[in-house]
Amino acid sequence: MKNLENKIAIITGGGSGIGKATALKFAEQGAHVIIWDISDDRGKEVAQQINNNGGQAEFFHVDTTHKSHIESAAQSIFNTYGHIDILINNAGITKDATLLKMTDEQWDQVISVNLTGVYHCTRIIAPYMVQNNYGRIINASSVVGLFGNFGQTNYAATKAGLIGMTQTLSKELGRKGITVNAVAPGFIATEMIQLMPQDVLQSMEAKVPVKRLGRPEEVASLYAFLASDDASYINGAVIRIDGGISL
Repeated sequence: MKNLENKIAIITGGGSGIGKATALKFAEQGAHVIIWDISDDRGKEVAQQINNNGGQAEFFHVDTTHKSHIESAAQSIFNTYGHIDILINNAGITKDATLLKMTDEQWDQVISVNLTGVYHCTRIIAPYMVQNNYGRIINASSVVGLFGNFGQTNYAATKAGLIGMTQTLSKELGRKGITVNAVAPGFIATEMIQLMPQDVLQSMEAKVPVKRLGRPEEVASLYAFLASDDASYINGAVIRIDGGISL
């Protein structure tokens, strides 16, 4: 049985990394996948891969820092299908620096994408879910949002902010048939991480109790569970998927 059969699922940042793995997993589970990304090449490539494999996917160029992009795409999707069931707020960036070296631009860019972008996506899409008294909203936080990390004041602030947003929205939207949860990954072997020097990767792995990095597909599987009806009583949760590094 496909747990996401006929669900309309929007995945922000769905063109690469965890977002790409999530798009592929959701398609396997029967969802109609809507990929939002700022990279046309990556987003179209993932959508084509899904469609070539017998799934259903389409790509929209959406920059989540632009409210008008979100409004236009969401309205188009709802007009076409009559429902939006799942929102995966996955898009995010890093602009790392220690506090004394961080620029205002680095701060503003990360806040704009990782926090304000999530707010706008959720604020615009939630009313469509309310119309059908059903929705699954899942936010990509991080263990950094729980425990902080050297050189990531901006990133940690956004990921901690998403936890507060998740728990608040779960109280506001739960009565309307919408669950809101957050996932907090640790070290995940995305394309960006794998470009790091081998000795740095080995050092990261050594810190994890299970002695390896996580796979994007493992995070995607957690997203898929939380988006399914099997998780209908999970609301306001922040689930760590980090191999035990945060213990």
